[in-house]
Amino acid sequence: MQSLNDKIRQLAKTLGKEAPEGPVKDYSTLRQEYEKQANKEIQQMQLEAKKQRIEQIHGRSDLNPAWTFANLIEDTADVKEAVSIAKSFIAAHGDPSWRRSGSHMMLFYGDYGRGKSHIAGAIAHELIDKYEISVLYRQLSSLLEMRYFSYDFNAKDDAGQRFREITQELMTVDLLILDEVCVNESQLKKSAQGWLGTLLRQRYSQNKNCILITNHDLTSLGQAVGPYCFESIKEYDTYKVRFSGPSRRRNVEDDIPATTKTSGYIPNQVR
Repeated sequence: MQSLNDKIRQLAKTLGKEAPEGPVKDYSTLRQEYEKQANKEIQQMQLEAKKQRIEQIHGRSDLNPAWTFANLIEDTADVKEAVSIAKSFIAAHGDPSWRRSGSHMMLFYGDYGRGKSHIAGAIAHELIDKYEISVLYRQLSSLLEMRYFSYDFNAKDDAGQRFREITQELMTVDLLILDEVCVNESQLKKSAQGWLGTLLRQRYSQNKNCILITNHDLTSLGQAVGPYCFESIKEYDTYKVRFSGPSRRRNVEDDIPATTKTSGYIPNQVR
C-alpha cells in the first residue's frame, strides 16, 4: 500500500511536476508554521505602525531635537537633581493608576541659560518614545501674540481660525510645555491672565499634564500671572524644580585684540 508521500510523488510525476524532497508535512505542522509566520508579520506591522505614530508625534511637538538627556552635561547639583526628578516623572507614566490619578505639573524656574528648556525637552522626547505621549511645546509670548492678532477681524490671514485650532490642541494634548512664561513681564494683562488660568483649569479637569518654564522666582511668578492663574497652578500635583547653577550659554565676546581696542568711535574705512 502506497504511503501518502508516495502518492504525492506519483501525482507530481504524472503532472510533470517536481516532487517535493523529504517527507510531506502534516496539516497540524503546516498550520503552526503559517501561524508563526503570520504572527511575525503582524508584529512587524505593529512595530512599523508604532514607529510612524511616534514620528508623527515628534513632528507635531515642535521640540528641539537636540534636547535629549544624552546631550545634557550634568555638571552641577541643580542639574543632577532636576534630572533625577525628571526621570522619576517619566517612570511614573508606566503606572496607569498614576496617569489616571490627576493632573501633574513640573514647574522649572531660574535664570536664563540654566538648562530648563533642555531638560523639559528631554522629558518630552522620552515620553513620546516610551509611551507615545502627545506633546506640544510653545512659548507663552508667541501664543499671546497669536491671541492678540486673532481679534483683528479685518485680517485676511485666518489668524482667528488658526488660534482657535491651536487653542483646541493646547487643551487636549497629553503634555503641554509652556516656555518663557512671563519673560520680561512683571505682570500679564488681565485678559491674558484670565486666558492662561482658564486653559490650565481646563487641562486640570481633563487630567492633562504641564511643564511651565519661567525666569521668575515663585513669588514674582504669582504676581506676574495674577491670583486667578496662580491658583490654577496650585491645583496641580506640582513638582517645583529650581535651577541655580551657572549659565551654559556661550559668552558674546569682542574678537578685537586688546591692543587695538579704543574707547572712541572709529568709522569703517574704505580700502
